[in-house]
Amino acid sequence: EASNTELVKKLAGAWKELPASQKQVYEEARKTDWKRYGEQMAAYKAQLTPAQAAALKEERRKQLARRRSIRAKRELNRLGKPKRARSGFNIFLSENFQESEGNSPVAKLKKLFDTWQKMSAAQKQPYMQLAEDDKVRYENEMKSWEAKMIELGREDLVRSKKQRLKKKPAETAKKTETAKASSGRGKKTKLKKSEE
Repeated sequence: EASNTELVKKLAGAWKELPASQKQVYEEARKTDWKRYGEQMAAYKAQLTPAQAAALKEERRKQLARRRSIRAKRELNRLGKPKRARSGFNIFLSENFQESEGNSPVAKLKKLFDTWQKMSAAQKQPYMQLAEDDKVRYENEMKSWEAKMIELGREDLVRSKKQRLKKKPAETAKKTETAKASSGRGKKTKLKKSEE
């Protein structure tokens, strides 16, 4: 009647208490199974066509990318990254979802979407104002969170360079002007040489 988590915890505790001599039997079985798996996998891959092998490799790449994405999101949640600002429609949806008519959540969503589409700009205004307020909240929370991440040495989690460059427009403007000027001089010298 115990849950899977409880069973795993009990088994892990029992494993820790086992002496090394008894663990050795299980370690040998694991090594044998791993070797057999390697042989079977090699035989399977040998029978694949190049197209099938490429498709398998692409599928594996997608799985790994999905796992990395999930791990990154979990880490951000653990570090307390603020939730994104909600749109006017999201606020409307959260306020009216329970009362809306429909047999399933999808039907309710469709009904609310149709209602939102038919609403006038004046009717949408309160939700849009709440969305603007939420956007301000999000920006303020992100600034403080990013400052905290920089203090912790996690500059990699700070928003893109584009966002950071907006804070220093004068410095970037100077860099682009010097780059344009230097590239322009190079063209003129090339033209003079070709004319001679």
